[in-house]
Amino acid sequence: MTREKLYIFDTTLRDGEQTAGVNLTIEEKVQIAKQLERLGVDVIEAGFAISSPADFEAIQQIAKEVKNSAVCSLARAVEADIKAAWEALKEAKKPRIHTFIATSDIHLKYKLKMSKEEALKRAVSAVKLIQDISEGKAEVEFSAEDAGRTDLKYLYEILEAVIEAGAKVVNIPDTVGYAVPDEWYEKILSIKENVPNIDKAIISVHCHNDLGLATANSLMAVKAGARQVECTVNGIGERAGNAAMEEIVMAINVRPDQFSVYTDIDTTQIYRTSQLVSRLTGMMIARNKPIVGENAFAHESGIHQHGVLAKRETYEIMKPEDIGLKESKIVLGKHSGRHAFKKKLEEMGILLPEEKVEEAFRRFKELASRKKEIYDIDIELIVEGLEGEKERKFELIYNQAVSGEGIIPSATVKIKTPEGEKLGLAVGNGPVDATYRAIKNALGYDKEIKLKDFKIRALTAGTDALAEVFLTIESEGIKVSGRGVDPDIVRASALAFLEVLDRLERRKYRKKPLE
Repeated sequence: MTREKLYIFDTTLRDGEQTAGVNLTIEEKVQIAKQLERLGVDVIEAGFAISSPADFEAIQQIAKEVKNSAVCSLARAVEADIKAAWEALKEAKKPRIHTFIATSDIHLKYKLKMSKEEALKRAVSAVKLIQDISEGKAEVEFSAEDAGRTDLKYLYEILEAVIEAGAKVVNIPDTVGYAVPDEWYEKILSIKENVPNIDKAIISVHCHNDLGLATANSLMAVKAGARQVECTVNGIGERAGNAAMEEIVMAINVRPDQFSVYTDIDTTQIYRTSQLVSRLTGMMIARNKPIVGENAFAHESGIHQHGVLAKRETYEIMKPEDIGLKESKIVLGKHSGRHAFKKKLEEMGILLPEEKVEEAFRRFKELASRKKEIYDIDIELIVEGLEGEKERKFELIYNQAVSGEGIIPSATVKIKTPEGEKLGLAVGNGPVDATYRAIKNALGYDKEIKLKDFKIRALTAGTDALAEVFLTIESEGIKVSGRGVDPDIVRASALAFLEVLDRLERRKYRKKPLE
């Protein structure tokens, strides 16, 4: 069987960030983009350039730093959108502009208030404009928004027109997650059969998960001839999310008898990518999530355990190692040296410049002195901290909290700031509340802060497990999220609070969208 390439278009940083409650910083977007490049995705949709200065800046930075994957910006079929997209992308090695217009009757009538003829004219003009302003340097992708509910004859007509105008990829999105697999298969097949010039473009699909069918619909589209799938890590996205990248890739890997395609994804990077996206977005992964969930390779039933021990394939259709998940527990300790640490980084596929290795080793030794067992995830968190610490204004030097029965909870903190070290003291309703008040006192922060969300989870096993604190606050109409990781829950809470205060200050000037 001759296998064709299936292109993986990752929209974690655009559609994924539209998940309610997710708000990534520029540094976090760049960090995720670099990991997506390591993973081997073909296209990274880095954002929607016109939507805000922060999105524009993130796309621009990713375009400069990512070399192997194409970098893409979304743009409506509007001149201002397209110009902003190209301005953000022009330094990319492989730029792509993804323009779209709604094509279903309900969207045309109620959202765009536009005729079919006008929408077709706008779509063709947008495709031509992208080629003109980029001087042919940007690849053009066109999406017929709400294609799942679009009249088929009109869909054929608009696809033929945009391909004739120069679109190299035509995307068929199930924008509202309404399709079912057999129907979606027939739709993609009918496009192949009824659009005369379809052989000049790649058919792409973008499926939403409102009925829990996004992965199934995407795979059926591949069977029908689609050769690009738009997806997100962990399936995050608007409403119920998107097709999950890891599910699509592993389905194709596990069932080559069913799919005559291959991808260039390095599957051993899947777990690390999944964990990074989960940590930075604050979107917890369900324990029973396929491929990357905590229980995906766990067996509790005695019958299952017996079978797996006798021969793994009795109940496991893929190996944990396939996605980069290792079973090792204690990998390093406080007595380990630089050589062992560097060897471990190599085994985990982590490449750092020498000066970063030294700083990572210093942080590892500091953590090992406080924590008996060191896991792979501990090392990944150290590296993540090194890769994502640009522009941080505040550093927690010292914190101490006192509480207990009959004691008024109090806290003392010392924080390094650009103006020097600041000391703060406060009492509160508990050790975390007192710590937050002490931080505000130290920084002289007198504005009202509303705590909108606060989560704690253990990242590793044991009583000395790393605690991750994720919180969201709102101040002066701006919502920001932050996270902190430390074996001490109060210190992890303090680190998360400092991160949100830092982001709050940096986001104020980015509040308004681009003109």
